[in-house]
Amino acid sequence: MTADLQSVLEQYAQLAVHVGLNLQPGQRLFIARAPLEAAPLVRAITTAAYQAGAKLVSTMWEDEEATRLRFQHAPHASFTEFPQWMADAWLQATKEGDAVLTIRGQDPDLLKGMDAELVGLVQKVRWQHLRPALDITANNGTNWLVIAAPVTSWARRVFPHLPDDQALAQLWDAVIHMCRLDQPQPTVAWETHLAQLVARREAMTARQFSSLHYRGPGIDLRIGLPSDHVWVGGASVTQRGFSFVPNLPTEEIFTLPHKDRVEGVVSASMPLSYGGTLIKNFKLEFSKGRVIDFSAQQGVEALRQLLASDEGAARLGEVALVPHDSPIAQTGILFFDGLIDENAACHLAFGSAYPLSLQEGAAMNAEAFMAAGGNKSLVHVDFMVGSQHLDIDGISADGSVQPIFRQGNWAFDVEGEGE
Repeated sequence: MTADLQSVLEQYAQLAVHVGLNLQPGQRLFIARAPLEAAPLVRAITTAAYQAGAKLVSTMWEDEEATRLRFQHAPHASFTEFPQWMADAWLQATKEGDAVLTIRGQDPDLLKGMDAELVGLVQKVRWQHLRPALDITANNGTNWLVIAAPVTSWARRVFPHLPDDQALAQLWDAVIHMCRLDQPQPTVAWETHLAQLVARREAMTARQFSSLHYRGPGIDLRIGLPSDHVWVGGASVTQRGFSFVPNLPTEEIFTLPHKDRVEGVVSASMPLSYGGTLIKNFKLEFSKGRVIDFSAQQGVEALRQLLASDEGAARLGEVALVPHDSPIAQTGILFFDGLIDENAACHLAFGSAYPLSLQEGAAMNAEAFMAAGGNKSLVHVDFMVGSQHLDIDGISADGSVQPIFRQGNWAFDVEGEGE
């Protein structure tokens, strides 16, 4: 690692508390998920939160070895069980306006070799129980944040040819870089970057394209966009009126596709780690918005279980644009983690759409939202399709075409970019 670990943890904690969550004085912080190995980071965040005026910080720990032991020893009939107290805690926190932090860090191959049907069932049951709380955060009912914490099992997968200590140090270096903690003034760097994302999303919203046409290796896909769609990205605003940044790092702007207007084929450009199982080299065919055929070199049963989670899981809920010249893509590293890899490449998401990506979407009931083109599902799972070979055109209602991406990067400039 290029810097003292304790100093890095303190900087990362300050970034999470002040830039990501924008924790308010007197607010409680609920750390809804944290790997055991990330305890030093959790302690640094806890310190920063109390220094910022938090009145209570509580943490829900996660042990990946215990997760694997369940699949090895628990009776199969028990896999519909879920700890209700966990769902209740998460829901209570979001309802009461607590800040919610999720810390990711897990072996991407944790459940390799386990029964794919059981893996899919566990994920579905988890989504079912947590969906009420996740719906609140999806509507920005409170400030929330997802970050990554390097752990040994994950580092080993990303850097398999290095000893564990060197692999972990390399992964920390990558996180430091992608979170701009290696900049002389990280907060200023984030302010500049977030302003650029705002300019991009406003430019795309103003264009109100009727559809997007993706072309690249194994990709010929047309994605319809609903009327009055809104491009979102970077900073968001809670219903109480203060800003926060839901993901660190973040390089994307995104909106919702029309759930019934996706046609063609798309090939994933990176593996997808879903529920501790890797899905590699997969291809999807869409008709009338729904996946009608799919294949995968590895993890096809996990993909099948994902798509079968419910009726909406085989439809798209997000279309996100990320240039190939983003700092994460330029590392040339495959991180096997959705939070990071989705910020290295254009991506799509199976499942539920964010209501805030449609004008007045947050005020709509489920029926009205779906009638407007939004998708509803238990799941929301991102998968990457972008590369340096991807071209995207925006097609207006009158049929005119404008280049959006060429060879993986933006094909038009916005005011203030590069300043």
